[in-house]
Amino acid sequence: MLRSVAAIVLPGVSPFELGVACEVFGLDRRESGGPSFDFTVCGVEPGVVPMKTGGDLVVGHGLEATRDVDLVVMMPFGAPEVADPAVLRALQDAHARGAWVLSMCSGAFALGQAGLLDGRRCTTHWMYTDRLAREHPTAVVDPAVLYVEDRGVITSAGTAAGIDACLHLVRRELGAAAAAVVARRMVVPPHRDGGQAQYIDTPLPCAADTLAPVLDWMAENLASDLTVQVLATRALMSQRTFARRFRAETGTTPAAWVARQRVARAQELLEQSTAGVEEVARLSGFVTAALLRHHFARTLGTSPQAYRRTFADTPAGS
Repeated sequence: MLRSVAAIVLPGVSPFELGVACEVFGLDRRESGGPSFDFTVCGVEPGVVPMKTGGDLVVGHGLEATRDVDLVVMMPFGAPEVADPAVLRALQDAHARGAWVLSMCSGAFALGQAGLLDGRRCTTHWMYTDRLAREHPTAVVDPAVLYVEDRGVITSAGTAAGIDACLHLVRRELGAAAAAVVARRMVVPPHRDGGQAQYIDTPLPCAADTLAPVLDWMAENLASDLTVQVLATRALMSQRTFARRFRAETGTTPAAWVARQRVARAQELLEQSTAGVEEVARLSGFVTAALLRHHFARTLGTSPQAYRRTFADTPAGS
């Protein structure tokens, strides 16, 4: 269970990403039905840490704050500088004892220098992905995603993608309802599909022509037939044009987007209703329990029954 968090800051830390960690893990959300964490900001040692934007951050704790926490967050620190060896040891020790390790943006370079990206899928800001791949050739760097989880290590892309990564971990450890509370208070979606590709690609020429109305309709009709043919007809496009535009706007395919939204809907139903697995499958658009189990295993690494036992508000039969 995720209860305690330490965020490591080094010279050149970005106040935005640090603010993300503070907002997700540093505020007590219990009055709203959300989580509360024991949250600490630490440096190599207590003292003043210069920030990327100018000015100084006063840190009251050294790396001893990372020794017993459930999650260590590595803040951006001005890649490609080499992190202090003490920081690398702290990251290695945290991972070795089974704690989560999460990096935001260029903080991934510290994870790489600590050897935690060797043989793992990972990401960082799209401006730095080529450099990360060059410096850590055994890492499997994915430049298109918002975040990656691989065996206890989570890396996120630039800036706002840190929100996605943190909310993913809250959902992973505490359930969809807890993540939704935090997201609602932050006025952000609890889950964004797609990836960095939507920011790297050339923008569409006419913002008024966006697929947002179709996406909204899809999200409200997950139990409907959402084939490309149906969606393209609704968008008044050919299937080929629709598929190309959809990837340009969301960074993923219609099928992948729909599957992830259906999994999220199934999670909510398993947590908040007493519907059986067959009914959850029907209501979320998977039609059969077998298909629901397949997508749950592939996306969440668990079964609907096991997920309900862990996160359901009230016991229910399945």
